[in-house]
Amino acid sequence: MSITGKIWDALASMIKLEDKIKSQSEVVKSQQMKIENLTERVIRLETQLEMLMWAAEIKRIPSCQN
Repeated sequence: MSITGKIWDALASMIKLEDKIKSQSEVVKSQQMKIENLTERVIRLETQLEMLMWAAEIKRIPSCQN
């Protein structure tokens, strides 16, 4: 194979690699968005659970007013 052919193959490989990197970058961005969404949902669930536990604790405490 001539030097020109080797250079052409190297350039073609670089272009293919760049395309794969761009594709992977898009996948990573999508996954990051999903992770952030799930994190927000977990935070909301934790907050709701803490509020319910707090409300249950208040109901268990006997009233001081008689």
